Amino acid sequence: MTRRQMHLGAFLFNLGNHVAGWRHPSVDPRDLMRLDFYAGLADIAERGLFDFVFLSDGLGLNDTHDAVLRHSIVVRPEPLTLLGALAARTRHIGLAATVSTTYNEPYAVARKLATLDFLSEGRVAVNIVTSSTWQEARNFGAEAHMAHDARYRRAAEFVRVMEALWLSWGPDAVLADQASGDFARPDQIRPIEHNGEFFAVRGPLNVPRPPQGRPVVIQAGISPAGQDLAAHLADVVFTLNEGLADATARSLALKAAARAAGRDPAMLKVMPGIMPILGDTAAEAAANEAMLEELVPPPLAMAYLSDMVGQDLTNHDPAGRLPDLRGGEGERGRLAMVEKLAREGLSLGGIARRMVLARGHKLVRGTPSQVADTLQLWFESGACDGFNILAPWHPGGLQAFVTGVVPELQRRGLFRRAYGTGNLRDRLGLPVVT
Repeated sequence: MTRRQMHLGAFLFNLGNHVAGWRHPSVDPRDLMRLDFYAGLADIAERGLFDFVFLSDGLGLNDTHDAVLRHSIVVRPEPLTLLGALAARTRHIGLAATVSTTYNEPYAVARKLATLDFLSEGRVAVNIVTSSTWQEARNFGAEAHMAHDARYRRAAEFVRVMEALWLSWGPDAVLADQASGDFARPDQIRPIEHNGEFFAVRGPLNVPRPPQGRPVVIQAGISPAGQDLAAHLADVVFTLNEGLADATARSLALKAAARAAGRDPAMLKVMPGIMPILGDTAAEAAANEAMLEELVPPPLAMAYLSDMVGQDLTNHDPAGRLPDLRGGEGERGRLAMVEKLAREGLSLGGIARRMVLARGHKLVRGTPSQVADTLQLWFESGACDGFNILAPWHPGGLQAFVTGVVPELQRRGLFRRAYGTGNLRDRLGLPVVT
């Protein structure tokens, strides 16, 4: 019997996932908008045989607090444009772009993703988000976001419309017969005639059915509405967990929800974020972590936490307790994590320091073998199907994982030694939609 193997994604959060990663001595901040920098990261991940690279995004500049603007990287290259360029610079690795369903239209996004799926020969994924900042709302003509549950209803409808558009061309619709002059079969190209709560879309798409049928759908929301969306429509869930028990419970709940929705739970891949801080020895890894912590300006942690919870905490006493956050408009998943840390006795300042480092994801420090131990424990305990790797700085942090941890996972029989054939859905063990 073939041993189950884990999936790996590389979360390419600009110059590094640690809030102070951009200040690491090996990082060149001028790389932020250079194609060669991102192509180099994709190359490292591809040499590490990762399933995909994953680009985050936001549609507004985070300028609520001067400390965030002054001390952190708020630049976000547009992901579909960047992945279009990376498609020509890579051969095997999947290409995942974050797209807001609140401030986009499904026809336009489905068309872009279908085109990119062709250009990459079946390697495209889309991370569905509903957007969470007031700046994004104001950039699209709204004074504030629509209500949380409405945003998720819109997201579910958005995905269903995209699916219908991708399948609006039959699998044999294109003939391209020069001799007869028949390019396509009209009976296999049909309008979708969608009329829903948020969208009215006639279709069909003016791009044929993508190579994957349906590009891979990733979802990262961890509120009840987000988990319901994932259970019904996602292929991959990017989860937020600090502890094994919580991660295992969330994975089991997601799989159960998928089963209740009539899906095979094995077709929903749970991939929590992990930030690895590596060293040749445990002491060196601890020193690397301490160096990064020292590079975080004190005002930044509180400002960053304020943005997470949607409530200004910068004038509160860091030694005091977390104030009442009811009425805040922050990210529901991180709000729950912050409140959990408060119940565990952390001060407001302690919570801010904990959350700013890895944004609530699991931080793992140690040698490659020690980090592999943690990944193996989580994987074999049923907490996940793999991991999104949040390298603390780029490119060195990702390179250290690929050269150190990946070979260790391979030696243990937990990770592939070659890509093999097929598209991204094949690699993830998902059926290709035909």
